[in-house]
Amino acid sequence: MDHVEESEILAATQRYYVERPIFSHPVLQERLHKKDKISESIGDKLKQAFTCTPKKIRNIIYMFLPITKWLPAYRFKEYVLGDIVSGISTGVLQLPQGLAFAMLAAVPPVFGLYSSFYPVIMYCFFGTSRHISIGPFAVISLMIGGVAVRLVPDDIVIPGGVNATNSTEARDALRVKVAMSVTLLTGIIQFCLGVCRFGFVAIYLTEPLVRGFTTAAAVHVFTSMLKYLFGVKTKRYSGIFSVVYSTVAVLQNVKNLNVCSLGVGLMVFGLLLGGKEFNERFKEKLPAPIPLEFFAVVMGTGISAGFSLHESYNVDVVGTLPLGLLPPANPDTSLFHLVYVDAIAIAIVGFSVTISMAKTLANKHGYQVDGNQELIALGLCNSTGSLFQTFAISCSLSRSLVQEGTGGKTQTIWLTTFVSSLFLGLDYGLITAVIIALMTVIYRTQR
Repeated sequence: MDHVEESEILAATQRYYVERPIFSHPVLQERLHKKDKISESIGDKLKQAFTCTPKKIRNIIYMFLPITKWLPAYRFKEYVLGDIVSGISTGVLQLPQGLAFAMLAAVPPVFGLYSSFYPVIMYCFFGTSRHISIGPFAVISLMIGGVAVRLVPDDIVIPGGVNATNSTEARDALRVKVAMSVTLLTGIIQFCLGVCRFGFVAIYLTEPLVRGFTTAAAVHVFTSMLKYLFGVKTKRYSGIFSVVYSTVAVLQNVKNLNVCSLGVGLMVFGLLLGGKEFNERFKEKLPAPIPLEFFAVVMGTGISAGFSLHESYNVDVVGTLPLGLLPPANPDTSLFHLVYVDAIAIAIVGFSVTISMAKTLANKHGYQVDGNQELIALGLCNSTGSLFQTFAISCSLSRSLVQEGTGGKTQTIWLTTFVSSLFLGLDYGLITAVIIALMTVIYRTQR
């Protein structure tokens, strides 16, 4: 007992004495920012760069072909049911959207189906996002259509035109050539930007900026589809304040609306909205979400065919579609000097929409996306797809199911992004938003 007490007393009286140099503030700063420079000869650097090891080869394959990394780790029992339901819903929704967005791109509807097929296959191998849906997107389609209509207007005189039908077909063929050229150049630009590591700009796409941009893009999509919902004919608008002009044009022609077209649209909208709420409320009890998009497409098609809405009520329909796929064709590169400015804008907006959606879903599900690889994937999708007569694609908002809240603590950035993207257009709006975001970061850093 005495021995224990003596040990406790001895432990209580012992002290540690630590010796260290005294640092002044300048000396401490010098030590903190001092880096050990390891001098390597040029030969060593070249040797290291060109050394081929199994690990380096594997990392290169993982980087350029992300499917080789995630596919072997696929949890079949856990994911297969949800993937099947999601794949059916997205695939069925892709068909009518592809047809509708082809009309926005001023090309025949069937080319929307081509654009919904080839790029999706390419992105499956080269993309890094696990959730976004690649294919025709309304805003990109509008930008493509703006170029096509500018170079091939409705009143163009085509030599050799015998009647109105032949003239329309010849005009559409010219617009397809324009769309293919823009798409090929867009893909080349995106691929080159990815190789040059331009994807670093995704770092500056903060969450408020991404949410504001995607919300403004959703408004653009909504306003672009209003004339089809009301069944009215209006002029095509693009550029600054296009969202205002298109909305005003629809409202001015609302007296000529097609009641039947509006009724079908509202019925489908109600079905989708009600189904979304049902899936959200009972998601814990359902093995997988009910694919309401599938039923909406089937129901809309059945009603249109069963009641002959086009013949009886003058509701616009797509009409007969040609069967099969077209053989590859070379885009007309002689048009590059006429469309390069538009191609640059489409390339940047397409990447911005895609990386915004990808980052949003990646943050939600706990993984990362690579901005450089996304550029390369989009570039391959567009450049390769153009050989099969597709038009430029991006990430679709509705198909990616990105309908999340837009609140946050930094509402300066979100509000600026939303307003600028809404009224200035997605290209100028994105540039403005990035500048504001950078200024905000600099201001906070200085503070």
